[in-house]
Amino acid sequence: MTTPARMTSTFDTMWAELEPIGRSADGGYHRFAWTAEDAALREWFAAEAARRGMSCVVDRAGNQWAWWGDPDADGPGVVTGSHLDSVPGGGAFDGPLGVVSAFAAVDLLREQGWTPSRPIGIAAFADEEGARFGVACTGSRLLTGALPVERALALTDADGVTLAEAVTRAGSDAASLGPDAEALRRVATFVELHVEQGRGLIHLDRPVGVASGIWPHGRWRVTLTGAANHAGTTPLDERRDPMLDLATLIQVARQAAAQHGALATVGKVEVTPNGVNAIPSQVRAWLDCRAREEAAVHAVVSELAGFTPTGESWTPPTVFDAALAARVAAAAGEPDAPAPLLDTGAGHDAGIFHAAGIPTAMLFVRNPTGISHAPAEFAERDDCLAGVRALAATLANLTSK
Repeated sequence: MTTPARMTSTFDTMWAELEPIGRSADGGYHRFAWTAEDAALREWFAAEAARRGMSCVVDRAGNQWAWWGDPDADGPGVVTGSHLDSVPGGGAFDGPLGVVSAFAAVDLLREQGWTPSRPIGIAAFADEEGARFGVACTGSRLLTGALPVERALALTDADGVTLAEAVTRAGSDAASLGPDAEALRRVATFVELHVEQGRGLIHLDRPVGVASGIWPHGRWRVTLTGAANHAGTTPLDERRDPMLDLATLIQVARQAAAQHGALATVGKVEVTPNGVNAIPSQVRAWLDCRAREEAAVHAVVSELAGFTPTGESWTPPTVFDAALAARVAAAAGEPDAPAPLLDTGAGHDAGIFHAAGIPTAMLFVRNPTGISHAPAEFAERDDCLAGVRALAATLANLTSK
């Protein structure tokens, strides 16, 4: 499948429009759910849908959908897309590449005169990273019922703002938030394109790959209690400093991960009162743990039992349907070389859809830095366009008569 100049131009234009939204001076992105940046991203998505004559709707979980065709009359349809939010200081490609590529793939199919046999949808899922409220894939979890609405509404950000309050301040109705069976019924198959968050495609020397599965992963919160006091007058042997417990927690988690073949990260910490000259009274820390085998994750967490970790989210292992993955690999690859299969330790909305029983596949685009969740995250333009061609070929294959 060739890449017409018009589609290439629209890809570049979309990318340039998204680039400044939520970008900080260091090049990282801060695009959190239900903020001004989030509103700007939602407006951009709706405008792109309107530009193509696609209907745009928002489901009860806050996710946006653009439709080429009528999924109620002629569906269910084939949906692609990803998310537009970011982690703190995140890269430009994690999430947005999948949404931009989805619109570009529709452009490419239309330029080539393709008439799909069923509707094609593009989705932008809310709060995939969970950067503000702590639960990853909030939008897709709410949509599918995997996240109870009562728990979701009560989640709080670092400033004590609940998700319900944030949704209301953003101009939406928090009372209507919840699962949306009608939106799910419109989806026959979901295909998510995403920048690779690792080095698999670098080692394989291929621009595009297909996911075979997603590692099981979870997040746990640990609260460590001490006694606030003056840093300049309290003898060391009289201190109850929870920062020392935090140091021990990090070391124990690292050693347990190495022992069990897992990955464990303490990447978020809240210190109270957080003063340079004050011994903390409390430290809250968040542990992210994942591995190829579910047992390895549980083994690591069990070794932290003395710290009383509280689970905040859990995603079981995802093993994508082998037949669908092979079909996508054939469509996305060359005639004599299907796209390679590889697994990933990064969580995605695709994993939530798979768990909900919807046939799901993923495409990865090569990241030459191998870095993600940081400003150095990257994908070459030619590889991005290869991803668009692969996605368009996949959509054509899945909507052929």
